[in-house]
Amino acid sequence: MDFLELAKARYSCRKFTSQPVEDEKLAKILEAANLAPTAANMQPIHLWVVRTPENLQKVYDATPYKFGASTVIVVGGEDSAVRKTEKKDDFISLATVNGSIVATHIILAAKSLGLDSTWVGLVDRVKLKQSFAAMNGYTIISIIPIGYAAPEPAGQPHKWHNQRKGVDAITTWL
Repeated sequence: MDFLELAKARYSCRKFTSQPVEDEKLAKILEAANLAPTAANMQPIHLWVVRTPENLQKVYDATPYKFGASTVIVVGGEDSAVRKTEKKDDFISLATVNGSIVATHIILAAKSLGLDSTWVGLVDRVKLKQSFAAMNGYTIISIIPIGYAAPEPAGQPHKWHNQRKGVDAITTWL
């Protein structure tokens, strides 16, 4: 599948089966995350793979979105990864930028392996960090449930999935 086919096939899956993600597929997803380009290739990110029922429950307790995936990857960026310009109020969080690049690699790699995923951004980050002390010092970018899509409508592409504004509507040539 070429990249555009992959991009078209990937959708936000909101219901998963209980089938576990195979270790081999998870290893490839993590390798894709590791290959993601980051600022100066410093990789100021960290990933937490959550698979046990006890720890999955802790993740799900920190978000209203519970899709039943057997695996969740939490993507975090180092809090110290901030790039500033000469102006004190002009800065960008490299934690957010780099974490977003890594998360995108994760969801596209998952799809390329026959898995589905979604990007969950609405998360109580304080609660998540209280449950997992190892996440302190990181900005939580996303939690990504990964697994096999359930056959019912919630596991399939939303009716709006293929609606797009079009390239001309989102592009200005300067």
